[in-house]
Amino acid sequence: MERRTGYVWHERYAWHDTGTHAGIYPSGGFVQPYRNFESPESKARFAGLVEVSGLLESLVRIPAREVEAEDLLRVHTAGHVARIREQSERAGGDAGDGFSPFGRGGYDLARLAAGGTLAAAEAVLDGVVDNAYALVRPPGHHAEPDQGRGYCLFANVPVAIEALRAAGRVNRVAIFDYDVHHGNGAQKIYWDDPNVLTISVHQDRLFPVDSGLVDEQGAGAGAGTNINVPLPAGSGDGAYWSVVDEVARPAITAFAPDLILVSSGFDPSALDPLGRMSVTSEGFRGIAERLLAIADEACDGKIVFSHEGGYSAVHVPFCGVAVLEALSGVRTGVEDPFNLSVGDSPTRTLTDWQTAVIDQSAELARALGLVIERPGD
Repeated sequence: MERRTGYVWHERYAWHDTGTHAGIYPSGGFVQPYRNFESPESKARFAGLVEVSGLLESLVRIPAREVEAEDLLRVHTAGHVARIREQSERAGGDAGDGFSPFGRGGYDLARLAAGGTLAAAEAVLDGVVDNAYALVRPPGHHAEPDQGRGYCLFANVPVAIEALRAAGRVNRVAIFDYDVHHGNGAQKIYWDDPNVLTISVHQDRLFPVDSGLVDEQGAGAGAGTNINVPLPAGSGDGAYWSVVDEVARPAITAFAPDLILVSSGFDPSALDPLGRMSVTSEGFRGIAERLLAIADEACDGKIVFSHEGGYSAVHVPFCGVAVLEALSGVRTGVEDPFNLSVGDSPTRTLTDWQTAVIDQSAELARALGLVIERPGD
């Protein structure tokens, strides 16, 4: 079934400067200048394949815009916003953890990333499109209220959610995060918020190493509305599909959100340098198809994907196009050449040791129906 799929991309996203680091380490001494893992390459090549494949002609372009400082301040502390702005006006700096560099003008680019996610969500809520993909940069899912980290300056998805809630556009929102790293930002921001459901599936104790465990479930009014699925390294298509079926579906349908936001990271890819998972491009297509079905059931199809990580410049474009094909229902004829090496990998199959983790999180998902019926909600 073909759908009207919105698409956000701006060339300025590719101009976000993360320096001449060798991976995550600054050049100098014995570290030869190269590029950061978080470079423009994977996102710009994704956008390039969208155009070259002809898929762009079937998408609805949504213009990106910068959010205002007041939008950031609904999520972040004034001190954090001021630090990013002040560094940006000079020569750039670091988002907060010492490993998240950005160049001059990074503040405005980060506002454009959050604004691209917000614009995509508004287009879905306005009925201009059925669903949307915001291909934005820098990413956002590691940014916490008082600091950025993990390449993230501001929390793109929460900033968009809070702008929509402030405008009275939504009340209950579900976030599903399939980036290979834990979605610590949304977890911390919505830890005690009963109206935002956060679900993160990630490689166990990869980054941040001290967060993302199953027993982190929210607190106070938000107790039970934070679900983590820390999969063991090596998990592939079958494990991720099972998480969507066994955890996301019951949790999101019980929660009955007005909108679903997906933190879309392609670093669970079998070729990613920062993860040790085994998801193929067809695996990502299957994730998207399942999430679309959940959105149809839970919130009239209202779902927005906001781009996060993914550091294989050669594989991300094929994973991304597979997701956009699922969202739009349009097949381009693009074939992923890397399926020759990873398409038949035995790591694609769901295993008993992966199921054991998923079952723990599935219990929380099934219990969510009781959680949302708490008196006083």
